[in-house]
Amino acid sequence: MDLYLMRHGIAEAPEIHASGDDRDRRLTKKGVRRVRQIAQAMKEMALEFDLILSSPFRRARETAEIVAEVLAAESRLKFSDHLAVPPDNLKLLRQITTHHPALERVLLVGHEPHLSELTSLLVAGSPDLRITFRKGGLCRLSVESLHAGRCATLEWLLTPKQMLMMT
Repeated sequence: MDLYLMRHGIAEAPEIHASGDDRDRRLTKKGVRRVRQIAQAMKEMALEFDLILSSPFRRARETAEIVAEVLAAESRLKFSDHLAVPPDNLKLLRQITTHHPALERVLLVGHEPHLSELTSLLVAGSPDLRITFRKGGLCRLSVESLHAGRCATLEWLLTPKQMLMMT
């Protein structure tokens, strides 16, 4: 399986958001524009996904919706509370392996520090590997058999700036 992890785009600052609820923070205009450009770069890289699984928090949901739209994959977009804050890696991995066992290409859209901790868990077997996901950053892992622990190889990690240079 190729497992891709993407951090949501640039969002409203917590102190600026009107409701004060972190779940409702949306992408800024710049965030929307950048995510659309990053999604276009993903399209130019010929990336395709059998499943796009996103945190239900608004900024991640909006990011995933833009990617799904640009890649014409709206029907493959689903949401998981296990990608929300706080995340639950064990339940997330169980959800993927139980409900979607035959998938070859999965994109997870979520938040930091969860994505770097999940990447570390799958690559190194512990959450101690230091990885930085920039807003809109994208990572590719190749996975033999998805489970909690060392089971993946880090193929690449692209910053938004690198992705924007592709468009």
